[in-house]
Amino acid sequence: MENSAFCVRLSLKQRYFSLLCIAALVIIVYHLRRNQPEVKMHQVIEGLKADSSNFTLERKPFLILGGSIHYFRVPKAYWEDRLLKLKACGLNTLTTYVPWNLHEPERGVFDFEGELDLEAYLGLAASLGIWVILRPGPYICAEWDLGGLPSWLLRDQNMRLRTTYPGFTAAVDSYFDHLIKKVAPYQYSRGGPIIAVQVENEYGSYATDEEYMPFIKEALLSRGITELLVTSDNKDGLKLGGVKGALETINFQKLDPEEIKYLEKIQPQKPKMVMEYWSGWFDLWGGLHHVFPAEEMMAVVTEILKLDMSINLYMFHGGTNFGFMSGAFAVGRPSPAPMVTSYDYDAPLSEAGDYTTKYHLLRNLFSHHHPVPLPKPPEATERNSYRPVIVRQHLSLWSCLDFTEQPFKSEKPVNMENLPVNNNNGQAYGYTLYETIISSGGSLKSLNNIRDRALVFVEKQFVGVLDYKEQELSIPDGKGKRTLGLLVENCGRVNYGKTLDEQRKGLVGDIQLNANILRDFMIHSLDMKPDFVSRLQSSAQWKSMREKPSFPAFFQTKLYLSSSPKDTFLKLPGWSKGVVFVNGKNLGRYWSVGPQQTLYVPGAWLSRWDNEIIVFEELETDGKVQFSSSPDYGMTVDVQ
Repeated sequence: MENSAFCVRLSLKQRYFSLLCIAALVIIVYHLRRNQPEVKMHQVIEGLKADSSNFTLERKPFLILGGSIHYFRVPKAYWEDRLLKLKACGLNTLTTYVPWNLHEPERGVFDFEGELDLEAYLGLAASLGIWVILRPGPYICAEWDLGGLPSWLLRDQNMRLRTTYPGFTAAVDSYFDHLIKKVAPYQYSRGGPIIAVQVENEYGSYATDEEYMPFIKEALLSRGITELLVTSDNKDGLKLGGVKGALETINFQKLDPEEIKYLEKIQPQKPKMVMEYWSGWFDLWGGLHHVFPAEEMMAVVTEILKLDMSINLYMFHGGTNFGFMSGAFAVGRPSPAPMVTSYDYDAPLSEAGDYTTKYHLLRNLFSHHHPVPLPKPPEATERNSYRPVIVRQHLSLWSCLDFTEQPFKSEKPVNMENLPVNNNNGQAYGYTLYETIISSGGSLKSLNNIRDRALVFVEKQFVGVLDYKEQELSIPDGKGKRTLGLLVENCGRVNYGKTLDEQRKGLVGDIQLNANILRDFMIHSLDMKPDFVSRLQSSAQWKSMREKPSFPAFFQTKLYLSSSPKDTFLKLPGWSKGVVFVNGKNLGRYWSVGPQQTLYVPGAWLSRWDNEIIVFEELETDGKVQFSSSPDYGMTVDVQ
């Protein structure tokens, strides 16, 4: 009897345990499924194919009408608005790059949240019925710092970017392990919007390693990429930029029939596509604002469609190089020229998402390629020209050094990327202050080792600028030992060309005073990341503007809004050069040399009531922050 009762109790325990296991399993499966994107854009039939002279999608002829919008250049709150405008223009495909340097800011530290939520962007495209061509790099060009490659790669003095150098391929493998598992579920074959994936980017213009493109292709395939693979190059790059098994596409702005013939020659009986039809162009600090006349653009687009070629407008909507992310241009120049903060690009949708003449002309043209009327375009975005605000407080740069990481002592100068900061990932962006002791005045020579521009101080007093053009500066005589300071700015790393391996910033070698090489530096990293700005905001050291500020300095004021925030443009006509932060977000650089004279302020980043504005200014201020409802990109020049 006792044995029988024991068996019953045991049986009950076993049943109870089994139920617990089943419940636990259900919970685990639920969470696993919840963490896997449920992409149900369409019934899976057959993806994009390039088996004849025309693309087919779902076994039907398909003409790609694409447009580039980079999620990382547009506030997340505006993604839907921009994609709806793309669809209303008659485009059926979205193209986007993926910036490695934002998604892996430190080695092994990944960020796909908030404004960088790529999965949300792809899911949004799916929900709106828009196909996607994904361009994951790892190199993307894009007028983006180092072409999207993370600067910590340059800590390796032997690094050879975009090759099969082991230090580079190991980093790519680690990055792709994280990236591809996020995007693979959004492929057509799994019910998602991605119909093609690009292998690298314009490698034919760089081509130094014949094993590199096969490596990148295999890195995609081995991690589950199953859609059509493509490459993208200009005409000259087509000779070296392709890889077996990927469709080659071409990039240009002005149509040359010989280029099309060449594409047909190397890929007979294959679809022809312009992966980048340049709808405008980028701008450089100290230059003019480039415009590409709408009538010229339309003539080329019309001809491309007559040739039965697919097209992607680069850019359809450019957006903004927020923060320190704009690149630099060095091809055919004695020294790199940094790119402006705006990426308006004279595109069909403006920097702030406004309709342009190009948009309306394109919409009319593309409407003839649809059997049904196009959707109605969304209402235009409202903007406001707020009243100027007066600067309330200032804080000297010298008083802010305590908010940075521990300064680094070094006998010799150390470039930004090799500083022992950011968990030994080096400094990526911003400014670096190098201080040393001098005992005389005389001729200070940079020996062309300043990257890119340095404000020079003696005892915290400004004495001049050293850069690529000015490589020698007179230091005034003085008594005893004095502190020489060089505040070196990384103005943006080159994003295109053969010099990617040479993009280390800060002091990249020795500097000389008279005949003496300077030694024994104290180095402060001023990358102005969010935690630094947060410490600034909460500092008790701010001084009233009744006290004369010393430069460089941070200036603080508030914009008070009594109604719902709207987009606006911030302008600083009485200031010289610096960076603007609004509610902790880095809007980017401003510089009086132009052409750009305004910074885009998304209304989505403002709040009702108080909005804090902090301006880092190098040399001068009139004490006012002004606003405009329209941008000022400076004097214009037609793209040649």
